[in-house]
Amino acid sequence: MKDFRNIALFVVLVGAVPLFTDSGVMLNFVMTSLYACLLSQAWNVLGGFGGQFSFGHALFFGTGAYVQAIAQMQWDLSPWVALPVAMVFAAGVGAFVGAASFRYGLKGSYFALVTLAFAEVFRILATSVPFTGAGVGLMLPLKESVANMQFGSRAGFIWLMLGLVTLALCITAWLRHSRFGAYLQAVRDNEDAARAIGVNPFSVKLIATVLSGGLMGAGGAFYVQVFQYIDPGIAFGSHTSVEALVGAIVGGLGTLWGPLLGAVSLHILADVTRNLFGQLPGINMVIYGVVLIVIVMFLPRGIAGLGTITPLQWLRGSKSDGDKS
Repeated sequence: MKDFRNIALFVVLVGAVPLFTDSGVMLNFVMTSLYACLLSQAWNVLGGFGGQFSFGHALFFGTGAYVQAIAQMQWDLSPWVALPVAMVFAAGVGAFVGAASFRYGLKGSYFALVTLAFAEVFRILATSVPFTGAGVGLMLPLKESVANMQFGSRAGFIWLMLGLVTLALCITAWLRHSRFGAYLQAVRDNEDAARAIGVNPFSVKLIATVLSGGLMGAGGAFYVQVFQYIDPGIAFGSHTSVEALVGAIVGGLGTLWGPLLGAVSLHILADVTRNLFGQLPGINMVIYGVVLIVIVMFLPRGIAGLGTITPLQWLRGSKSDGDKS
């Protein structure tokens, strides 16, 4: 299919970047953009395709990060084995939160607040129990090698993250074209109507939460391998949840390439404002915030929807009825 051919082309182009440049600035930009893309894609599975807005996706990120660190330091697992284990644990937390929320019909702002509450509960627990290092956190020992997933250059981390982003893109493409994806979008658009035609909203939303949680957990595991440190504030802090949802919203909800466009655009905007106004404390963040507000007001379908709205619709800030591709 066309989407998968485009994904393959994307992998080839991005994967070749480290072969043509050794600029630390460029490689770090590519790595962090891919990392932000993974977080946004993870949120997009549940928030964009499922319509279940979460304010606490750091819950899954932190779970993956801690399992990745604990599996190596306390269970003596290879980081390559720990990575899928971390994703499974994060997906399991997603199953628990989804079951607890959707069983009682929570959705909209109620679901968003429940996920935020769960993230805060996990943060408090992580500061209290010894196996997470409590408030001090955990620091991975430096053992630079491919076997330890500690690469000598950013190129290795780029290829690792590219693999995770490719997985997220393939899942997103599958949601766009599969029957399950159609069920999920039907639940998003009108849950009662979807139930009337035989769709089980509980099961569909639960599976979406599991997929979203697993991908977000992969982002947490990657963070640990790059920075070799995690603590409760980093793991379950609201900034991670905000980064995930803002990238998806700015890029385009329920689209294949929107989260990638949003992540890259926000990184460029952050770098430009920081470099231009970094000497004036707070000014760069004000400009950054204003630009985000303008995008949300006048591009309701995100950057990915730029080619599908008319100038009049752009001025009105209204949605068009075109395809969300």
